[in-house]
Amino acid sequence: MIATDWPATATRFLALRLPPGADLRGAIESAFAAEPEAAGFLAAAVGSLELARLRPAGRDDAIEVAGPLEIVALSGTVSADGPHLHLAVSDSAGTMTGGHLLTGARIRTTAELVLALAAGQRFHRPHDPATGYNELAFD
Repeated sequence: MIATDWPATATRFLALRLPPGADLRGAIESAFAAEPEAAGFLAAAVGSLELARLRPAGRDDAIEVAGPLEIVALSGTVSADGPHLHLAVSDSAGTMTGGHLLTGARIRTTAELVLALAAGQRFHRPHDPATGYNELAFD
């Protein structure tokens, strides 16, 4: 296990409300890039999508899930190397689909997000030969 910690007082919260048509992942990346902190995570997320673009577990290709969809869960970390975000959505029948959030997931009515920004920390994603992926590291 690799771990880091920081005092709760070093965490700042940024609330976002995204309008219809906005790209969910792109908006998170842009909001983070505009802030001085180098480490962040999603503290809360609710809203709806007209389309979700996901990469399910064990796959290299994207799937598209047509809406209307409710955001059931959105979690992950954000760094200057990019985000690692997982999204779960449900359709009008309550069927859930989830995976890695990709660019192109469009907001339907709104998305309300709270991004936590950690002062004094730096998240980055070097290549991990054990997994073959760029994995989270801390400074």
